[in-house]
Amino acid sequence: MAPIPGSGLAKGLAVTLRTMTRKTVTEQYPDAQPDLAPRTRGVIGLFEENCTVCMLCARECPDWCIYIDSHKETVPAATPGGRERSRNVLDRFAIDFSLCMYCGICIEVCPFDALFWSPEFEYAETDIRDLTHERDKLREWMWTVPAPPALDPGAEEPKEIAAARKSAEKLAAQQTPPVTEPHADEQVRAAEGPTRAQGDSQQQTDQPRPSSPSSPSSPSSPSSPSSPSSPSSPSSRPTSLPSDRPAAGDRSQPDPSASARPGTEPQPKQEGQE
Repeated sequence: MAPIPGSGLAKGLAVTLRTMTRKTVTEQYPDAQPDLAPRTRGVIGLFEENCTVCMLCARECPDWCIYIDSHKETVPAATPGGRERSRNVLDRFAIDFSLCMYCGICIEVCPFDALFWSPEFEYAETDIRDLTHERDKLREWMWTVPAPPALDPGAEEPKEIAAARKSAEKLAAQQTPPVTEPHADEQVRAAEGPTRAQGDSQQQTDQPRPSSPSSPSSPSSPSSPSSPSSPSSPSSRPTSLPSDRPAAGDRSQPDPSASARPGTEPQPKQEGQE
């Protein structure tokens, strides 16, 4: 059977009609933004505060698509008597994306992290001359740069970060006075209190007591010698020390001159007195 002329066209239109009546199940650009990878190379964003106008990115660019203009300014001395310094001030920073091949060399060689990759890609223009974007547009793209990925928990800490952390901890330890717990301090004082009291009392006991001042004794008046005619009374007999007392059975009379007190004259012996 010969095919009917125009049957193929009718079948194609039928497929189109069936597709038009169905609900779409796919998400396509521009209705839905694509989920881009974190390291997508879209455009280059400029963080102007970090740029020192070193011209390193412009010199290393293989396409010579980076244009930088600057001038020098004199910075006054920070301290009295100091020297003035000169610095470069950025006037223009532009990138011609009609020449850029997205190699990323400018981002890699920047020593101060002033250039970053942004996943932004909607910068098409009708005129090729409009693809040269100035620093204002590059700064707007800077805010679309995603945050860096988190570090691996098991990775080793970089030497620079470790050195900076140690120096910061050392400086904080020097500036912060040592903090003592009040409860521990009170316990130490309570433990030292009885020991100090016992030591003070023992020290006071070991010290000799001061003697009370005695009244000055009046000088003894010299005793007058007794007359030779009258016998000496018992009270006027010379007294001797216990060591000079004669032993029992010894009838000898001790010498009065040896036992007399100093300052008195010896009495003469009386007749008939043993």
